[in-house]
Amino acid sequence: MKSLFFKSLSGRSAAIAFTSFTVLLTALGVFTYEGSKKTVAVTLNGEEIIVKTHAATVRELLDELDVAAHSKDYLQPKANHKVTDNLNVIWKQARQVTIVKDNEKKTIWTTAGSVAELLNEQKIEMNERDWITPIPEAAIKHKMRIGIKKAFRLQLIDGGKKKKVWSTSTTVADFLTKQGIELAEMDRVEPSLTETIKKGDVVNVIRVEKVTDVVEEPLDFAVITKKDHRLSKGIEKTITPGKPGLISKQYEVVLENGKEVSRNLIRQHVIREKKDQVLAVGTRDTTQQVSRGVTTGTEYYVTATAYTAYCNGCSGRTATGFNLRANPNAKVIAVDPRVIPLGTKVYVEGYGYAVAADTGGAIKGYKIDLFMPSKSEAYHWGRKKVKIKILQ
Repeated sequence: MKSLFFKSLSGRSAAIAFTSFTVLLTALGVFTYEGSKKTVAVTLNGEEIIVKTHAATVRELLDELDVAAHSKDYLQPKANHKVTDNLNVIWKQARQVTIVKDNEKKTIWTTAGSVAELLNEQKIEMNERDWITPIPEAAIKHKMRIGIKKAFRLQLIDGGKKKKVWSTSTTVADFLTKQGIELAEMDRVEPSLTETIKKGDVVNVIRVEKVTDVVEEPLDFAVITKKDHRLSKGIEKTITPGKPGLISKQYEVVLENGKEVSRNLIRQHVIREKKDQVLAVGTRDTTQQVSRGVTTGTEYYVTATAYTAYCNGCSGRTATGFNLRANPNAKVIAVDPRVIPLGTKVYVEGYGYAVAADTGGAIKGYKIDLFMPSKSEAYHWGRKKVKIKILQ
């Protein structure tokens, strides 16, 4: 019985010893396995972690960390680099970004953290007048769209006033909005609001307005002539004096930049009626009286022209033999002797005292020709109707 007890105890001790030895070997193996791992510092998108690994290469290390590296990503050192103790690994995930700069679009991959870093990476310079969205401080996101408009100079004319301005607008309408310019209903813009603007363009805002202008204008009277056989031919006598009227006219005036461009009459009314002049015109023929001579004090209305001593075909001497060239300041008139006999002294309205001492082929009836010392004075006189009075 005692023998059996000792045999049983001996078998149990052997089992415990074997188990302990196995545990010891396992613990020793685990300790040896863990102790053989390399310590690596890994920075993933800016977040640093410390890992222990048996990975042979950086690629295996990332696989262990469940990081799917893309060829566009930033990885330092390279994927096939051998992992060593205390190695530093940096990985930045690349993101796809679309940049639209002044309507030119391109898509890139970048590991930049912010819009500002991306601009620096792409060597895109910006100034305070340029436009960008989102803001430079914004974080880069996958498939982000970045809009950039570079400012350019152009000329703005508003109501005739010119100035140089900077703009990032695409259309005239957007440009005017950003400039704080409001348009009235009738204002006009050149080019049109939908037109695209570019560097060096001129945007002209024409301020248009309609105003009402009321003016008073004289209303000319008419001259009514009546034949009077009691008066000699060429004699006119006012029966009823004329008097101008007054009319009020209302105009619609269109102004562009303060200057009148059109004027349309919209209504008018007479303030004071005009009074026509009535004129008696003599018709009595005095030819028969001429032969007996004209009567002193008789007045005529005649058509008066002017000539000089040096006119074409002129000899410088009158029909009575008077030398005009030797007497350039003489007051001489050419007449039709049937109406005014030669030698008659007369007074001509606007010319003065003169002598009827010459004739002319074109001087017929109630016409006279006044002698002038120079061509300029003769041209200045021209042709006019004057009153002539017979002195003797």
